[in-house]
Amino acid sequence: MAGGLDGETNTSVPAIYCASPFEFQGRRIHDLTPRDFNCISADFAVYETFPFHSVSVESYEFNDDQFAVFAQPDSGFCTLFVWDHVEMVFRLFHNITSRSAVYCKPVIQDIDTTRVRKPNFVDTFQLDDEWYFVVADSSKAGSTSIYRWNSNGFYTHQSLHPWHRDTHVEFLDVGGKPHLILSSASQPPVVYQWDRGQKQFAFFSQITELADVQMVKHFWVRKVLYLCLTRFIGDSKILRWEGQRFIEIQTLPSRGSMAVYPFTVGLRQYLILGSDFSFSRVYLWDDLTQRFQPFQELNMRAPRAFSLVSVDNKDMLLAASFKGNTLPTSTWWWISVPSRHATVRATGGVSEHLSTCAK
Repeated sequence: MAGGLDGETNTSVPAIYCASPFEFQGRRIHDLTPRDFNCISADFAVYETFPFHSVSVESYEFNDDQFAVFAQPDSGFCTLFVWDHVEMVFRLFHNITSRSAVYCKPVIQDIDTTRVRKPNFVDTFQLDDEWYFVVADSSKAGSTSIYRWNSNGFYTHQSLHPWHRDTHVEFLDVGGKPHLILSSASQPPVVYQWDRGQKQFAFFSQITELADVQMVKHFWVRKVLYLCLTRFIGDSKILRWEGQRFIEIQTLPSRGSMAVYPFTVGLRQYLILGSDFSFSRVYLWDDLTQRFQPFQELNMRAPRAFSLVSVDNKDMLLAASFKGNTLPTSTWWWISVPSRHATVRATGGVSEHLSTCAK
């Protein structure tokens, strides 16, 4: 193999072909160059801390500035931070007063509290050049509510899934057809499909028989659609779309999990699975097995939401934590918000934080 890399070939040795990673499958070892061998490894490490706890986090750009906003139910603040390109830290920008803030979404107006009794999650999406946002209502008598923009503000458009205590909504497009996946405390996740003629979401299917699914997040790997279902009681699941339905392909151990987040850094696909009762886990996608493999355990108690930020050659994963302390290890950074303080971490600075494998 060494001879193959420096241009000399031993004809008595048969050709050896790569099995993985995906981009090198089928290529002869002899045809690879030293720059093809990626021997950089990285871990997660603390970057910055804040003196509050939070239950949700969002990131957005405005006028070329990078913002992050955390919802603090105890203080009733939506706290905005802006990225300082000189000091390379997030700095306090503004506090928006709210009553028991549980979710802070950029460019969202006040909504009628008689319609949404116990909001648990908010998301925005665009359909046929029109903007909508959806609020998951986790109250016993509540319904998930969809609002549509009509040039003067967002107004009520549709109510879905009444009496099911919805905890999360995921918007995704499958084959050009928009869908909403609703997670619920009282039944397995359900799928609604957009009817362009009626301009309404209609019930489409139920995903699995699993109950107590707190959150569903989707991700794509090489044009294949996957879902991650996180559960508070029981193991979390990875599902793959097979053209007509989702099938289960992997089980991830989880105890007290209420947040999951798939994200990419470069060519690598990661997934972080939060936990209230054990270590939160980071997984790395393996192209050969088409499964997630354990990457790192993090002592991040009670995470509730995550958001990826890329700025100044850094990829930052913001994690809103409800309580506890975060005790990270080295090189990849991300943001965490525990009960006494928040922690900022990010991916980046590889030249300063890399370890190379032995040749």
